[in-house]
Amino acid sequence: MADATEVAETPEPLEDPASSGDTLVEIKQSTASKKPPPESAHDIRVRTLVISSFWAIVIFLGLPIWWWTTSIHRSRLPLQEMLEWADGKACRPTFPLQIIVDAPSLSENEAQHLVRTTQHALDDLNEFSAHHLRLNLHEPHTIFNQSLSNQNQDGFNHNYLQDKSCGPGEVALTVRLNQVEGTGSVNAELQPHSSILDVFYPTNQVVSTSSSSSVLANTIASKLQELFAEEQASIAYALISNQPHSNGQFSSIGGGQVTPSSPSNSSPIREQRSSLSRALSPGLADKLARRTTRSLKYAPTYHITISLFTPMSTPSSWDIDSAIDEYLSPLLASFSISNFTVDTQVQLYATFSPSIQQPEHDPNLGIWTLRKEDLSGFVNAAEWPLSPSIGEGPTLNFVLYVPSEQMSPLMVKDSHAISWLVPQWGGITILNPSLEPEASKSRSNLSKEAIRPAMLTFSHQLLSLLGAPESPSSFPLQLQTLTRVRAASLLLSASSTMGSLARLTVALPSIAIPENVAIAVDTTLSHLRATCVSLTEGRFNDALEHARVAEAEAEKGFFDKSMVGQVYFPDEHKVAVYLPLLGPVGVPLVMSALKEIRRYWKAWRGRRTGH
Repeated sequence: MADATEVAETPEPLEDPASSGDTLVEIKQSTASKKPPPESAHDIRVRTLVISSFWAIVIFLGLPIWWWTTSIHRSRLPLQEMLEWADGKACRPTFPLQIIVDAPSLSENEAQHLVRTTQHALDDLNEFSAHHLRLNLHEPHTIFNQSLSNQNQDGFNHNYLQDKSCGPGEVALTVRLNQVEGTGSVNAELQPHSSILDVFYPTNQVVSTSSSSSVLANTIASKLQELFAEEQASIAYALISNQPHSNGQFSSIGGGQVTPSSPSNSSPIREQRSSLSRALSPGLADKLARRTTRSLKYAPTYHITISLFTPMSTPSSWDIDSAIDEYLSPLLASFSISNFTVDTQVQLYATFSPSIQQPEHDPNLGIWTLRKEDLSGFVNAAEWPLSPSIGEGPTLNFVLYVPSEQMSPLMVKDSHAISWLVPQWGGITILNPSLEPEASKSRSNLSKEAIRPAMLTFSHQLLSLLGAPESPSSFPLQLQTLTRVRAASLLLSASSTMGSLARLTVALPSIAIPENVAIAVDTTLSHLRATCVSLTEGRFNDALEHARVAEAEAEKGFFDKSMVGQVYFPDEHKVAVYLPLLGPVGVPLVMSALKEIRRYWKAWRGRRTGH
C-alpha cells in the first residue's frame, strides 16, 4: 500500500513549451497539406458530360424555343413609298374641270375662237395651277338630249353631262350661249337645279375671229372664275392644312437606313405651299377653318335621327313620315356621294337640363328668352333619349322642341333666333305653338305644314354639317365641289397616315408588324395611286371612292391592336420578366462552365510545361 501511495503521489514531469509549439506546427502543416483524394478520370468525364449536356439543352433546345416563341414578326413595308406619299412626292393632285361650251348660234370657227379666247382669259385669272378649268366645244344636240334624259322628276340633274370631245372626265358645267336681239351688256344666269350656266349676249357682242379678246370671252371667264373661286379656296386650304413639315421628316431609305429630309428635296413643297397661300386669302381661310370645324368627317353612310321633344303631354304625334318624303328625301336622294338612314322619335315631358338657366320672360317684347351661353347645354343628355353613333357611320341629331303654352314664344336672347347648329352633332329648332283658340284642336298632332319650316331648317343644317359650300347657288355644283374637296381631304389624310406608320416602324424596331398590316398598307397605296390617276383624268366620283377605301385601310393598319399594344411595352418590362427566371438557372451553369474551362486551361498549360 505504501508503494502504491508513493507511486500515486509522484508528480508527472512538465512538458517543455518549445517542444509543445513544435508539435502544434507539425499538426497544422500536416492538416494543411492534406488534400481531397484525386478524382478519377471516369468522374471527371461524367462531370464534363453532365455540364455539357445542360449547355447542349440550353443552346440547341432552349434558345430555339425561346427565339421562336418570343420573336417579333415584322412584315416588310414599302417605307420609301409610304414616306413619298406623306411628303407629297408620289402624287401632286390636280383637278381639271371640264367645261362644255354650247354655242348653237355661232359658226364652228367663231365658236372655236371664242373657246380659245375664253381659255386664255381663264388662265390669266387663275392663280392656283392645281385647279384649272378646261373649255371644250360640244357636238351639236349632245348636251340637250342628255340633259333632258338625266333630269328626274324632282328637278335635279343627278348625272354629270358627258361629251365626246372632253375625254373620259366628268363634265362639271355646261355654258349655254343664247343670242338676244338688240344691244346691251352680257348677262349670265346659273340654273339652280342643274349644272348649266346660261349666258345671254346681244348681237353686237358676236366674237370676231380676228380679235384676240372680246367682252363676251372676258365676261364668261370672270363668271366661271367667280363660280369656282370657293372650290379653289377649299382645295387650297385642304392642301395647306395637310402639307408635311420638313423638320424631323424622314425622306429616303437606303440600305435599311432612314435619312432626314434635305432642303433640296423639300424646295418643291415650299414652292407649292407658296402657290397655295397666294390662292387663299386670310379672311377666306378663317371661313373655311370654321366650316371644317363645324362639319363632320366624310363617311359613306350617315344616320339621321329626328326627335320631337316637349315638356307637355301634347303634341303626342306628328306627320313626320310625309314631311320626310316631301322635304328631306329629295335632298338625300340627290346627295349621291353618301347613303342615309332616318329614324324618328317622340319624347313627352322633356325638361330642360339643370345645368342651364331657365328661360327668362321679357315683358317689353312679350317673349321668353334663352341666353346664348346656355345653347350648348340646351339638350338634356341625361334624360333625353338621343341616339348615339350607330354602326360605322356617324349619327346626326335634329331636335324639334315645342315649348309649353305658358312659356311661348321661346327665342334666343338678343338675336330672337329659333334654331341653331351644334357643330359635328346636329341642329335644334324651336316650334312655338299657336296660341289661337281655333288651333287648340290640332295641338295634339303636328301636321306636315306645321313642321315644314323646321324640316327646311334641318335640310339647311344637314348641308352645313356635311361640309357643303355656300356657293355657287346651284346644288349640283355644290355637290360636285363637295365631291372634289372630300376626295382631296381623304387622299391627304391617308397619305399622312402612311407617313406616320412608316416613321413609327423606323422609330420602334421592336414593334410587331403583322401580315394584315402589310396587306392594309398595300391596299392603301394601291387605292392612293388609283385616286391620283382618277383626279388627273377628271373622274372625281371614282377618285372619292378610291380615296375613301384608302383612308379606311390606312386607319385600319395604323390602329391595329397588336401594334398599339407593342408601342407601350418598354424594355424595363422585359428585364423584370427575364431576370427572376434566368438568374437562378444561369448562375450555376455559368460558374460550372467557367470551372471546366479553367481546368482545361490548367491541363493544357501543364502539358506544355511538362508538369
